[in-house]
Amino acid sequence: MRSSLFAAGLLMTSVLVSAPLHAETTPAAPESKPSERGASFLETPQKVTSSGSVTVRGKKIDYDAVSGTLIVHQEGWDDASVADGDAAKKDDAKASMFYVAYFKKGAPVATRPIMFVYNGGPGSSTVWLHMGALGPKRVITADRTHTPAAPYQLVNNDDSLLDVADLVFIDAPGTGYGRIMGKDKDKAFLGTDPDATAFTNFIAQFLSRYGRYNSPKYLFGESYGTTRSAIVANMLADNKNIDLNGVVLLSQILNYANSIDTPQINPSVDQPYVLALPSFAATAWYHKKLPQQPADLKAFLHEVEHFALTDYNAALQEGNQISPEQLDAVAQKMHQYTGLSVDYIKKGNLRINGGEFEHELLSGEGDDTGRLDSRFRGPSMDRLGQSAEYDPQSSAMSSAYVAVFNDYAHNVLHYGSNPDFNNGYQEYKVFSNAIEKWDFSHSQPFVSSFRESGVNVLPDLASAMKHNPDLKVMLNQGYFDLGTTYFEGVYEMNHLKIPAELRKNIQIVQYQSGHMVYANQQSLKELHDNVVKFVEATNPATAK
Repeated sequence: MRSSLFAAGLLMTSVLVSAPLHAETTPAAPESKPSERGASFLETPQKVTSSGSVTVRGKKIDYDAVSGTLIVHQEGWDDASVADGDAAKKDDAKASMFYVAYFKKGAPVATRPIMFVYNGGPGSSTVWLHMGALGPKRVITADRTHTPAAPYQLVNNDDSLLDVADLVFIDAPGTGYGRIMGKDKDKAFLGTDPDATAFTNFIAQFLSRYGRYNSPKYLFGESYGTTRSAIVANMLADNKNIDLNGVVLLSQILNYANSIDTPQINPSVDQPYVLALPSFAATAWYHKKLPQQPADLKAFLHEVEHFALTDYNAALQEGNQISPEQLDAVAQKMHQYTGLSVDYIKKGNLRINGGEFEHELLSGEGDDTGRLDSRFRGPSMDRLGQSAEYDPQSSAMSSAYVAVFNDYAHNVLHYGSNPDFNNGYQEYKVFSNAIEKWDFSHSQPFVSSFRESGVNVLPDLASAMKHNPDLKVMLNQGYFDLGTTYFEGVYEMNHLKIPAELRKNIQIVQYQSGHMVYANQQSLKELHDNVVKFVEATNPATAK
């Protein structure tokens, strides 16, 4: 079955072979050692400290790594009632949220930025950003092709962001080594707003516990993590009086109505087709399926963007009243831009969704393209099918990430093999089953009487930017992303309800990569350098 998850979670880097590196570790006892096994262990904050070093751009950085859990509760929970002996409250839902934090040794916390990092899903852990992009170690996976089976390599990450900020990788409730517990636990945490509340409370608690309230603060979210970031940024400002210095978005999805995955279920809304066309064109360009192959990708995409917003959009607005002449003219142009046949485009009435494009572009060779990174390709599950049945990119490297992180957690971080849990073993959950139970309704700020059934958090990000007019937003995108298409992100940024003078606070950067921009080694280096510049420009201690 074709997944609708925005996992932002299956990431890769290029094949650069180097010797494995291992951090020096100093395991410590948990912060508190419960007297009972299992549930008591999960309900008690844990903390294990190790140490290591990373070399970034030739400079060695020594760090302390803290792996552990914090306990957060559902919205409206009052700790005073438990302290007063309200036994019923002790059974209320709670989440043990797992994190790994890296602190540069000797850095002054007053000026040292701290960045909270998470993937999306919803229902994904943050193993992908941790092991593929930003952490001190990264897993080696093949670029554009399937990574061979174990053993895998864990190497020094020359593109880690530890050179510019302390990093806190947070796993969503129910993933990683964290768990959700108590009465109505799914309702309490598995939903757009409950999830954002949990992350907001986690960040506030973390800042207090580690004395970082006065440090420059950043969010880094990928895919659904960008959805979360928009809400959390506003909640931190509005509910916690915590201003952020910056929000880094990677592969944005802020309004689900713009998704190209299933626009056919919402007839009369044609905007997703318009916004996806440039990504279809980029994919056809990459696989050399265009009738005339342009040399300059960016110039080509600029041309496609213009066509999408003008002639293509106008044709779609005609609906079933479109004339045969207009239908043919637009189909011919789409053929030039996507490589799909004119006949196929006409059969689709000019409307091709993501799964159909992924299946059709390389159908003559029996392959599907990747969804999250359309540079990838793999054999079609059903050559006579209408849509792609799986994501070749997802299948290409997931095993490497899962294997390497489990080994890293146990042998380097010394977490996950606690004798107080399940006879000494705790499973690291890469994904939860949250998507099956997720409540996508959302209460937008200042619209208390209405809950949206489809997620649109553009008002949340706009509210955060109005609360804090100095808040800077950086959007990073891959041209070959068919999960959250790049032009969709541009469109959403252009439609934030913010004053014109705040538009200068938004920066957009694109890469010749996919949803997980760092799947390509050159793009990973560019991402690192661009984010470093963003942080340095928004940190008062380093801003020029």
